[in-house]
Amino acid sequence: MELSPKLVAFPNKYFQFLPSLGGPFISIWNKRKVTEVPAAPNEGISLSALRSQFSVNGEEGPKYGFDGNRYHYGDGTSVASQNSTQILTGYDTLDVGPNYDFYANTNAQGRVRRSRPSLFQLHSNIEVNDVEEPQSEPTRFGWVKGVMIRCMLNIWGVILYLRLPWITAQAGIGLTWVIILLSSCITGITGLSTSAIATNGRVKGGGTYFLISRSLGPELGGSIGLIFAFANAVAVAMHTVGFAETVQALMESGASIVDPINDIRIIGVITVTCLLAISLAGMEWEAKAQVLFFFVILVSFANYIVGTIIPATPQKQAKGFFSYQADIFAENFVPGWRGPEGNFFGMFSIFFPSATGILAGANISGDLKDPTVAIPRGTLMAIFWTTLSYLIIAATIGACMVRDASGVMNDTLAVSSADSCQGLACQYGWDFTNCITNRTCTYGLSNQYQSMSLVSGFAPLITAGIFGATLSSALACLVSAPKVFQCLCKDNLYPVIGFFGKGNGKNDEPIRGYVLAYIIAVCFVLIAELNTIAPIISNFFLCSYALINFSCFHASITNSPGWRPSFRFYSKWMSLLGAVVSVIIMFLLTWWAALIAIGIVIFLLGYVLYKRPSVNWGSSVQAGSYNMALSYCVSLNQVDDHIKNYRPQCLVLTGPPSCRPALVDFVGTFTKNLSLMICGNVVTVSYHLESSNSHVIWLNKRQIKSFYHGVVANDLRTGVKMLLQGAGLGRIRPNVLLTGFKRDWRKDKPSCIDNYIGILHDAFDLQYGISCSFTIYLYLSLLPFIAVNPGFEASPERGVNTCVPPAPPANFSLDPDAMVTEPQPQPSTVFQSQQGKKTIDVYWLFDDGGLTLLLPYLLTRKKRWARCKVRVFVGGDTQRKEDVRRFEDLIGPYRLNTAQKDGHVTAEQLNQDCPWMVSDEEIETNKPKTLRQIRLNEVLQDYSRDAAIIFVTMPVGRRGQCPSALYMAWLETLSRDLRPPVLLVRGNQENVLTFYCQ
Repeated sequence: MELSPKLVAFPNKYFQFLPSLGGPFISIWNKRKVTEVPAAPNEGISLSALRSQFSVNGEEGPKYGFDGNRYHYGDGTSVASQNSTQILTGYDTLDVGPNYDFYANTNAQGRVRRSRPSLFQLHSNIEVNDVEEPQSEPTRFGWVKGVMIRCMLNIWGVILYLRLPWITAQAGIGLTWVIILLSSCITGITGLSTSAIATNGRVKGGGTYFLISRSLGPELGGSIGLIFAFANAVAVAMHTVGFAETVQALMESGASIVDPINDIRIIGVITVTCLLAISLAGMEWEAKAQVLFFFVILVSFANYIVGTIIPATPQKQAKGFFSYQADIFAENFVPGWRGPEGNFFGMFSIFFPSATGILAGANISGDLKDPTVAIPRGTLMAIFWTTLSYLIIAATIGACMVRDASGVMNDTLAVSSADSCQGLACQYGWDFTNCITNRTCTYGLSNQYQSMSLVSGFAPLITAGIFGATLSSALACLVSAPKVFQCLCKDNLYPVIGFFGKGNGKNDEPIRGYVLAYIIAVCFVLIAELNTIAPIISNFFLCSYALINFSCFHASITNSPGWRPSFRFYSKWMSLLGAVVSVIIMFLLTWWAALIAIGIVIFLLGYVLYKRPSVNWGSSVQAGSYNMALSYCVSLNQVDDHIKNYRPQCLVLTGPPSCRPALVDFVGTFTKNLSLMICGNVVTVSYHLESSNSHVIWLNKRQIKSFYHGVVANDLRTGVKMLLQGAGLGRIRPNVLLTGFKRDWRKDKPSCIDNYIGILHDAFDLQYGISCSFTIYLYLSLLPFIAVNPGFEASPERGVNTCVPPAPPANFSLDPDAMVTEPQPQPSTVFQSQQGKKTIDVYWLFDDGGLTLLLPYLLTRKKRWARCKVRVFVGGDTQRKEDVRRFEDLIGPYRLNTAQKDGHVTAEQLNQDCPWMVSDEEIETNKPKTLRQIRLNEVLQDYSRDAAIIFVTMPVGRRGQCPSALYMAWLETLSRDLRPPVLLVRGNQENVLTFYCQ
């Protein structure tokens, strides 16, 4: 796309970016002088050439400057590390241009984590410290040396030289191609999925584990990380045993160490020890060894192809090799099953481990220069070339060699036995009838594992190729397993294994992981049987491939904005198909091994779900959860409310939840797994709103399923209005307001009393039910400075005669990034204990829609309250005179007496200015209600002194007719001298329960 020139104006300077000139240029107009500065293509704009023209000089000298590499203050203090190739915005500013490093949550080994200036730093006058100098860059590889060669060597393993000719004899050329192509389809789809995941962002060390864990989360990622690391360690043993078999076959019978099996064990242990020494020498030496092995294998391939073309000698013909023959190709094209493993899936289980090397490059992702480019390109190229080589070798050796041969030079075809000769070799003058009949043939595709050496032009080169393939694959697996395991250990998902996460040297080499992989490999080398080891690891690799494909599919269907891979040649449905096929093949190969692998995954998954490690990688599972939640929330808008589905969704005015643990525990008891709970906090100070993270963490540790919502307002009532109207989403929004009782109302400012009662009126106006709690006391001491809603309760540290919180300490930082939230205590409350066989007393005095009855019922559904008996009371009678006098003393300070009136101010005007004051007329008007509250308190003390909790229908004070002080006196009179917690509940006069099936 061609961009039009963009002109940016500054005082006395103009900059114009001209992308259409074949390379970026900057044209600078400084009054009448025009200067053009060329910039290198694809490298941004060099700022060093423009250094003198970008400084701003003030009266006190230059405030900011640029030295070609970084921004700095006039005194040299670094502002932000900035590469000279980044584009300047045109201003002298702390702002920096876009950079990959700014978007990384973690840091690569040897690279310093860089971050953009925070918003606080941009608009605050602060000093920024110098940027830490980077460490030395470790050795890193490109896509050819780091991925393609490594993957090809791992795929060209022991199976290629020692088992592919034998598999061709068993399954025939046709089915062998099917096996190869089926394996390549699985690995190809997995390669596409791996490429998509790897190009979705910067990839660090950890390979397969890193890709899966950062896509599906720690639950599945951790389990597959352990399995994959173990499978790679076992693969070391598989390739080493193949090498040992070759060495043992080369040894003459007189040179045997002990016996064939023990010889393989001894050679295998020595070989693994040598490979461990190479690995410990570092990645540079390991990479050099891999390149050497690669060239040896290429030479052996060329030697093999030349050998198939050279006419067969009599010695080779006696062993079954006759060069290219159409009859031999046709004979070997169809299967020739033999032995207990003679079936399709038996051959597939033996061959498939040879195709599992596609992740060898991804497993060392931390050692690649650019993993997002190297992994897709190198992996897919390796799959293509190795698949092609497997198909060619299977076809060529099947067209040159018969299945059975004796190897005896005297077994030429005699004229007398021409009619009774068996086998295809009879057409070429050889009679192997005797060994075929007796099944004693020692040569041929079905009987000799090292047929490629016989076919080749120079057998020692094939032996060198076997050595190179087996040792390179074993070395790659020995490096991959510790690298994956180290990343897993550093994430601390499982106990004990953290010991193996420590790295050494500039490459952060997992020395301890190498030793552990060595021990596992030696244990499996002692099995000394290649056909036994290969199927063991097939299921583990298939399980890994299934999860990689499912990771790609799941990340695609969640439609998360964070899923934007630069690799586009993948399909989410192909990824799903790859995952399903991988699981099916697991069971078709070895069903009991598949069950064991899946059982291990489920066990490790359950452990991580139980422990819930404190990691957050933005997995597709989280994105899927969001999609489901959003979909369900939107779908609720299409469903009308019904009484049967009513749930008390509570907005709890807790302030910081840790300040009122009893109130939080009580509401959490009946809302857990049932309905919505939101802890609301109103901050009435102007300097900051605390982050919600610390409050959510406190709630999670307390196992309270609740949201947290904080707002900043000028006063408490305004903030609560904001919560009442803005909390919730769609149908999932609060319908019940719960608040604590303002116990210090007689000592606080009268205006605060009016605000408190006003909150109740606001809730009624918005059709909220209300629950007001009494005698639920705090069980912790507050921190020296914490934002507490002063309108509800006053902390003892700061007195009670104020509605304004204390001023922040002198050393209080305004930078929210500098705030460190200390862990809040977890005090115990009465609502966390078993209530036993107590009673829940309900005083349903007025029909409010049933909320007063519903809340006690919900309590009894919980285990702690299940043994409590619910008692319902109604009514009230005469009162005692001494209680009336106590009530009059309670509201005495708020009486509006005639002596207090000014001659120029009427009682009505004074009542408007001070609505909390109570006149004699209002006392007389509300006298029946006052006497009712006094009598109700007497009943509560007589019948409910030993109850577990008391629910009482809250009286409603009419706005404008019941002063706030009088209403507060009613509420306090109700709960006076009571030991159990008291909750005043008032519904919004709409039904919340039904007694009919309607």
